[in-house]
Amino acid sequence: MTTLLRLLADYGLAVAFFNVLLAQLGVPLPAYPILIVTGALSVQGRFPTPALFATAVAAALIADLAWYAGGRRFGGRVVRAVCRVSISPDSCVRQTESLFARWGARSLMVAKFIPGFAAIATSLAGNMRLPIARFLLYDAIGAGLWAGVAIALGIVFRNAVTDILLVLEEMGRIGLVVVAAALALFIAFKIWQRQRLIREVRMARIDIDELTRLIDGGEAPAIIDVRDQPARLRDGSIPGALHLPLDAVDDVLPDLSRDRDVVVYCACPNEISAARVAKRLQRAGFKRVRPLLGGIDAWERAGRPIERIDDAERSEAAAST
Repeated sequence: MTTLLRLLADYGLAVAFFNVLLAQLGVPLPAYPILIVTGALSVQGRFPTPALFATAVAAALIADLAWYAGGRRFGGRVVRAVCRVSISPDSCVRQTESLFARWGARSLMVAKFIPGFAAIATSLAGNMRLPIARFLLYDAIGAGLWAGVAIALGIVFRNAVTDILLVLEEMGRIGLVVVAAALALFIAFKIWQRQRLIREVRMARIDIDELTRLIDGGEAPAIIDVRDQPARLRDGSIPGALHLPLDAVDDVLPDLSRDRDVVVYCACPNEISAARVAKRLQRAGFKRVRPLLGGIDAWERAGRPIERIDDAERSEAAAST
């Protein structure tokens, strides 16, 4: 443990930079504890506090620019890829799109304070062609607030931080094991959350081949798209699909026969949102409801047609953010 403390004391700026950079790129590392500790150490004269602040903000901006460029270049695939590798709950895409649609670029100022939001929000900003100058302005404000709060906490509670570091140092290797165990428990808890969510929505799916046969055979089921409007603008929809966002399903039921085949799709890992809507529709009396295995991604990979929102509507939606 002494080696770790010496590393923080001697190379605190470098440790903070790479810790923030990796955390903002999506590696499951807690950045705030390191910033709090280095903030406390900066008061002891180990390194200048303004330099620590600038280092943390620069690392965050570099990571965010990478996500912005990925979203601009690869679109919705980057957004969904983030959620697939994330240890956050699988509803992160829908929640982030909803927040970004409501607050636009201003949401970047608080993105880093919301778990699972930052990488997806910056990818969405790139995908929606947010001007880079505007992106950098709001993102820099957000990174500054985020880093500033952590460093300020370290400064204000520097005596408590120092006491904790001394205790860990006295514990030696056991202290290092305690830190590693805490990180492992955090990751394990997030994985357990995800597995519990998947179990809750376990039900039969319909695959693309079966759905294609039904459509081509003149027995097309009703198809329901549960994604929010930003996703539909960005990625298009299955032709003829009804729009029923997850948040609205308890208030507005589709005007369909309860005995009709219904297929529900989303663009989320494990079809979580689609399965949730399917279960709610079943409770409302719909007897033959199934989520689409793989969602809109599987539909597009199979070469099936995509109905696009016209460019004028897309531009208007992007401008509103």
